[in-house]
Amino acid sequence: MSRSTWVYLGSYSLSLLGNGVAMVLFPLLVLAKTGDVLAAGLLASITAAVAAVVGVLAGVVVDRVNRRTVSIISDVMSAASVAALPIVDAVWGLDLTWFIVLGVIGAFGDMPGMTARETLLPRLVQLDGGGPGSLDRLVGIRESASGGLMLLGPGLGGLLVWLIGVDSATLLITAGMSLAAAMATFAMPSAAGAVVTAESRAGRGGAGVRGVFADLLSGWRFLLGHRLVLGASLLSAMVVAVMAALQTTVMPAYFTAENLPELSGFAATGIALGGLISSAVYAAAVGRVRRRTWFVIGAIGIGIGFTVVGLMAGPWIVLAGAVVVGLANGPMFAALGVATIEATPDPMRGRVLGTQNALMLAAPALTAAPIAAIGSHLGLPAAGIGIAALMVATVVLALMAPAFRSLDTMEPAADAKVG
Repeated sequence: MSRSTWVYLGSYSLSLLGNGVAMVLFPLLVLAKTGDVLAAGLLASITAAVAAVVGVLAGVVVDRVNRRTVSIISDVMSAASVAALPIVDAVWGLDLTWFIVLGVIGAFGDMPGMTARETLLPRLVQLDGGGPGSLDRLVGIRESASGGLMLLGPGLGGLLVWLIGVDSATLLITAGMSLAAAMATFAMPSAAGAVVTAESRAGRGGAGVRGVFADLLSGWRFLLGHRLVLGASLLSAMVVAVMAALQTTVMPAYFTAENLPELSGFAATGIALGGLISSAVYAAAVGRVRRRTWFVIGAIGIGIGFTVVGLMAGPWIVLAGAVVVGLANGPMFAALGVATIEATPDPMRGRVLGTQNALMLAAPALTAAPIAAIGSHLGLPAAGIGIAALMVATVVLALMAPAFRSLDTMEPAADAKVG
C-alpha cells in the first residue's frame, strides 16, 4: 500500500477512535449535567435526525468539493464542537440547550466527513496502482480496523471515566483525536480527493438551491434505478436497524432478567470482535473467494445468528449467537460496500453514499420502538422471535434477489475500474 493509503487508514482510525470514546463520555456527561435520563434520549433523537438530513445534503457537497478538503473541514468542525463543551461548561455551565446546539454542530461535521472518506477509497486505489482486488482488500482492511476500534474506543472511554471521572474536560482528548485525524488527512495529496473530470461536470446541476435539488434528484434516480445499489442500501439498513434494536433494547432487557447484565456489553463486544476477524479474513482471501460466495455465507450466517439470539435458549447461547452475527456481518458488508462503490459513477458517488449513510442512521428509529413495544406487551420471547423471523425473511429474499447474483459479474462504472 502507498503512503497515502496508510495515511488514510490512520486518519480513519483516529476519527473512529474519537467517536468511540465520545460514545461513552457524552451520554454520561449529559446525565451528570442534566440529571434527566429523558434529556439524553431527546438529545440522541435530535442529533440523529439532524445527522440523517445532513447526510443526504452532504452528498451534494462531497460531489462538488475536493473530498480530501471536505474530510479535513469535517474533522475540524467535529473537534471544535467537542472542544467547546468544556469551555461552555466553565463559562456558562452546560445544560440541555447547549448540548443540543453543539451536538447539531457536530452532526454537520460528522456526516460529510463520513461520506467523504467513503468516496476517497477508489481514488486511493488508483493512485496506488490498483491491481485486481485492490479495492476489496482495502475495504476489508478498513472494516477490520473498524471492528478493532469499536472494541478499543468504548474501552478507552470507560478507562478515562475510571481514571478522571465524568468531567467535560475529558472530551478534549476526543477533540484532539479529531484534530489529529484532520492533520493526517492534510498529509494526503490533493489529487486523492479530486472529484471529477471536466467532461463529467457537464451533467451536474447548477449553483443555488435549484442546482442542489437537481443533483439530489439525479443521485436518487440512480440509486432507485440501479437494482444492486438499491438492494445493498435496503439490506444494509435493515441489518443495522435490527442490530441496533437488539443491542439497545432486547439483549439488555434479556440479560438483566437473567441477572447477568454484564453480558450485554460482552455481546456487543462479541459482534465487534466477530466483524474484526471476518473482515480481516475477507481482505486476506481477495482473489480466492468470490464476492457472491462471501455474500451467501454472510447472509446465511446472519440469519442463523439472529435466530440463535432470538430464541433466547440461554445467556451463553445468546452470546454465541451475537458472535456469529458479527462473523457473518463483516464480509457481507465488505462485499456490498465494494460493489456499491464500483457501481456508482464518481460524479454522484457522494450523493449515493451519503444517502446510504443517512438511511442507515435513520433506520433504527423505525425498528427500536416497535420491537420494544412487542417486548413490553407480549414479552421478550415474542420480541426475540419477531427479530429472528424478520431477519430470516430478509435473508431469504436477499438470497433469491437477482440483483445480488451480479456481485462478481456487474460492469463497474468507468472511473471505478482499478485493474
